Amino acid sequence: MATMTIRNLDEKLKARLRVQAAMHGRSMEDEARDILRAALSAVPDDGHTLIGAIRSRIEPLGGIDLVNPWMNVP
Repeated sequence: MATMTIRNLDEKLKARLRVQAAMHGRSMEDEARDILRAALSAVPDDGHTLIGAIRSRIEPLGGIDLVNPWMNVP
């Protein structure tokens, strides 16, 4: 498992994390882990993806042709 340090955390945010952790009966560290897990495992519900965002910027310009360098490897 990795370790992470969060510097310059706003005191009010830290206090809210402490209260929320206490409400859930766990440590601030466990609460932060759960918040990160939930936020990063959620699927975007607006249907937007990175590919869609790139495509929406490139298509109005006529698109581009990309060459896959691995296709020409002997």
